[in-house]
Amino acid sequence: MDITLSKRLLLFCLLCGTLASVACAPVFSDFQSAKLVGRDRVEVTPSASTVSVSGSDGGHVQDEYGLQVGVGVLDRLDLRARYVRVGGFNGVGGINAVGFGPKISLVKDRLALAVPVGFAFGQDLEIAETWTVHPTLLLTQPVMRRLEVNASVKGLIPLSRDGGDTLVAVNFGVGFGDLERWAIRPEIGFLFDPGEHEHFTQFGLGITLFAGRRKPPGF
Repeated sequence: MDITLSKRLLLFCLLCGTLASVACAPVFSDFQSAKLVGRDRVEVTPSASTVSVSGSDGGHVQDEYGLQVGVGVLDRLDLRARYVRVGGFNGVGGINAVGFGPKISLVKDRLALAVPVGFAFGQDLEIAETWTVHPTLLLTQPVMRRLEVNASVKGLIPLSRDGGDTLVAVNFGVGFGDLERWAIRPEIGFLFDPGEHEHFTQFGLGITLFAGRRKPPGF
């Protein structure tokens, strides 16, 4: 991995992620669709993923274990929160990250905008330097009753003056199962620093569980 890119990423935190060393990457996975949970319903998604970096010195970077929760507030608005534990790199004990924010439906069940804000803590991190915002566009295309294809594109924007560059990530995945009650979500994603040759790749699996009965709009 190019040392310039590594240094730029060093202090960069994202939604539920940060960089604690030159061999660490920010969290950029999604494990969700463009669909909203539904008013008075709850969605819980545990997930696990592995991250690698490209280049001649590339390879495995870290492992991530997370949990995210979505709560339906209005017909077109969810509130979401996420926790991710990042570890497995350079003998570092691990980093904890928290993110939260709204998810807004733009086109019902097809297109949504999430705007999570997050910070990281652990390993002597200065929390004030890790705040970031991740505006994320989520897209979903149903294939059949029990199968959907999902994609997302996001910016990883530091809120601290010393937070580094703005990064760009894309993710692709599917959801299959009884999609009103549960879904299995394999996903692959790529993180880029515009102008640099190297990129990070994440591959993981999430399992979404829903609680509560979906209400008709207006009820």
